[in-house]
Amino acid sequence: MLKFAAAAIEATLSLSNTAFAQDQDGPIITGNRGAETVDALKVREAIAYANPLPRGAPTQDYPLVAWCDALVTGHADLGETLTDRAPEDVELVRLGRLEEQDFRSALAAAEPRQTAAAKAAAQQAAAAVKAQWAPLLASEDEAARSQSFGLFYGLPGRCEHAARRIRNNITTPPATPAEVGLEAPAPAN
Repeated sequence: MLKFAAAAIEATLSLSNTAFAQDQDGPIITGNRGAETVDALKVREAIAYANPLPRGAPTQDYPLVAWCDALVTGHADLGETLTDRAPEDVELVRLGRLEEQDFRSALAAAEPRQTAAAKAAAQQAAAAVKAQWAPLLASEDEAARSQSFGLFYGLPGRCEHAARRIRNNITTPPATPAEVGLEAPAPAN
């Protein structure tokens, strides 16, 4: 797995035309993918789809985006219940709300193209996540809510790609790691 991760990082760096050198006096910009190449995006997507999803996450893109939306929304909602938020907590809530907007716009754009079964699966996935957040949100124990807020490690990388795919009506399967050159062929016997 370590070889796979190293190869993935190397491939992404070699395919991206983003400048990594920064002026020492200037700000360091993170998360800016405006200059990302199509090949680099394809590599990141292949990696994201190759990694297993957490237990309970739907595998189809539309329900997965609904699941991701409910997960990040619940986390942001929980953060807003805290009365003594550190600046990084406030920033996590702000970023969560931005992800929530992204997921919801993707769901809205894709909704007319979804089958009744896909819509039902999305509603079920979101409801299951909301049910998991509900006891924490209802808890009067702020220390427990704060601890739970701090335990959220983020979303699977596949959420970002699934949202882009449903928004843009991309129906072709994502590339595999082998198709983007991340898996070496098996040694000959």
